[in-house]
Amino acid sequence: MPTADALQMAVKAGLDLVEVAPNSRPPVCRILNYGKFKYEQKKKARGKPKSTSSVLKEIRVRPKIDTNDVDIKVRKAREFLDAGNKVQVTCLFRGREMAYKNLGRDVLMRVVELLEDIARVERQPRMEGRRMNLLLSRKPGLAKAPAKPVEKDSATPEVLETEAVTMEAVESPPEETSEATS
Repeated sequence: MPTADALQMAVKAGLDLVEVAPNSRPPVCRILNYGKFKYEQKKKARGKPKSTSSVLKEIRVRPKIDTNDVDIKVRKAREFLDAGNKVQVTCLFRGREMAYKNLGRDVLMRVVELLEDIARVERQPRMEGRRMNLLLSRKPGLAKAPAKPVEKDSATPEVLETEAVTMEAVESPPEETSEATS
């Protein structure tokens, strides 16, 4: 289509004739609102806004915590990290435990060691009053873990079948016994 005809069509429509692909042969033009076109181009160049709103979750431990209890705390911290949250691990000291800060640091380092596959230390352990804090965040580049499907108990259908059989036995008429006839 000749340029003059395209320009007339754009004027009739109250829009602009915009060259969208000048390097192609023949050049490609469109009839559109130029202001809106520029706005969309700028918006596309800027990209999507990054949503880095992560919540800070806290896991509290004590210097004399048992290994199984640490495993439970680590499992909960792993869930928080999978959800995209940051985890603050806090070791609380009471009374004379303040004299053994190295035990608290050892507990925090054991948590870091158990989470090293998924988390990185964002802030090293430091004392704040009677608390020692450590901040963990998810390692970049790791995909989020899929939600675990709820497993059904395999014994449940068998139990239901047994109950059904029991109900049938109750509902059936009682058989006559030899004692009733004598």
